[in-house]
Order: sequence, then C-alpha cells, then structure tokens
Amino acid sequence: MDNLDSAALDCLAALADEGSFEGAAQRLAVTQSAVSQRLRVLESQLGRPLVVRARPLRLTPAGQVLLRLARQWQALRVDAAAELGLPLPRLKMPIAVNADSLATWVLPALDALVQQEEMLALELLVDDQAFTQEWLRDGSVLGCVSTGREPLRGCSAQALGVMPYGAFVSPAFLAQRLPQGLHEGNVAAMPFIVFNRKDDMHQRWVERAMDLRAPRLLERHVPSSEAFMQATLMGWGIGVLPLLQVRAALERGELVALRPQAQVPVALYWHQWTLKAPSAAPPLLDRIGQALLAQARCDLEPPPAA
Repeated sequence: MDNLDSAALDCLAALADEGSFEGAAQRLAVTQSAVSQRLRVLESQLGRPLVVRARPLRLTPAGQVLLRLARQWQALRVDAAAELGLPLPRLKMPIAVNADSLATWVLPALDALVQQEEMLALELLVDDQAFTQEWLRDGSVLGCVSTGREPLRGCSAQALGVMPYGAFVSPAFLAQRLPQGLHEGNVAAMPFIVFNRKDDMHQRWVERAMDLRAPRLLERHVPSSEAFMQATLMGWGIGVLPLLQVRAALERGELVALRPQAQVPVALYWHQWTLKAPSAAPPLLDRIGQALLAQARCDLEPPPAA
C-alpha cells in the first residue's frame, strides 16, 4: 500500500465512472492498453482483482476500497494546487442527494460555489435519502445527503435540518374523489403518486395520519420530483410532498392539504469523507458541505436535538 501509483488510482476511478476500458482511456487521454497495464500493476500490488470485467464493468469489494482512496487523493491534489497557485486539475466531485432536496434547496446552496470554481466538474447523483449513504460506502461519491445519522468510519456527519412532508391534492381531485375527505373507508381506493419502488413516504404518511399499519395503497409511479409535483397539480392522485416544495402552490390555491396536522418529518444529514488537507483553507469538499449547511439552515426546519 505504501507505493501505490497515483496514475493507477486515477485509472481505477475512470474505470468506475465510465464503466469500460474504452471510456476510461478516452477520459484519461491514453490508450486502452495503457489503462489495462495500469490496472494490472495495481492488481498485482494488491494481489487480488479490482474490477469484474463485464459490460458495464464493476468494482470488486477491494476495488471499492481503493476507489475511496482514489477519490480522496484526487480531491487533496486539487486543494494543494489551489493553495500553491498552480493550474487546477479537473476534479470530478460526485455527490449523492435525494431528489426532493435537489428539486428544492440543493441547487441554490451550491450555486455560488459552482460559479466561482470554473474547473469543478460537479456530479450530482440521485437516490432515495435512505440509500445515498451506500454510494458513500462503496466509494462512488465523496459526500451525500442522507437520513442516516451515524457517520461511516473515516467520515463525518452534520445535521442539516428537517424536511416535513404532507399529503396534497388538487381542488378538482378533492371535489370529485374526496367530497367527504380521506378516511379509513376510502384510502385503499385512492391513487397515491409514488416516486419509485424505494419510495415509502405515502405509506408512512397514511400510517401516521390514520394509525393504519402496513396499508396496501393504489400507486402511480412518477420518478421525478418536478413531474411528481406536476402530476399532483393535474389531479393524478394524492401526492406526499415536502412542504418546502408545495408552499407557493398552496398559497395560489392550486393544491389543498389533506389532514394538515399529519406530517412526516424527515431529518437530513450531510456525510462526507474526512480529508486531511495540508492547508489552513477549507478543502473543496468542506466548502461544499458548508454551503449545503448554510442553505439548509434557511430552508429546512431546525435539526433534532442531539
């Protein structure tokens, strides 16, 4: 481990990002044979395979460990170059966020930083907030917005705040389908808009609002936060959405809250790898975390007490 080649680590990161030797070669501006050679050297040093040569290729558990090292090494190189006034290498900064945060507060949080850092190749990866931490665990990202409270080994975690969710319908849907309101007798026949198969927010809301355990609900899947909101406005069904996203539509009378007192609070945390930079200035990853934390304090409810 003491003499791992940084070029070989860059090669492994490119293979993980591109999913093929051809794509990695194009990314690094070298030949495919050079990519293969660097990988073979790295695998010889570790004495185990680092990638599964399939289409697309994927990393072995050992490859995922080295991918985390590669990501951290690349980030530290950029920070050191900035401190020394050297030309900044292009850095891919992969961050995992949940779709609802991306649709509401994450882009405003990162805007100033993106405008300042001309060479920042930011990559926002989207997954359910309960699963984003797995992207951090396997080295696919350097930071994530997650509902997980405990940091992984080698990582730090900061409370961002609470994003409350409620159930909303269009006025037309309320008049046509729910003239007597939503209750235990009709909830199973009402369509709920659902983000994807991982999404259980509608079930959690029904459990909280009606004290029903494991309700079987009619689902209509719309895998985009913006389209999810639009489908709710169009009267496709009941949408369980963050209050932050629906506030303006409620004020305009385009949506109506069902059982407004029933809300599902989702506590969010920022997780990132702890990078030991040789500088007094905050590393780029820390600056991303600080930007997210500052915006979350404006847009989200206060985090739960420790």
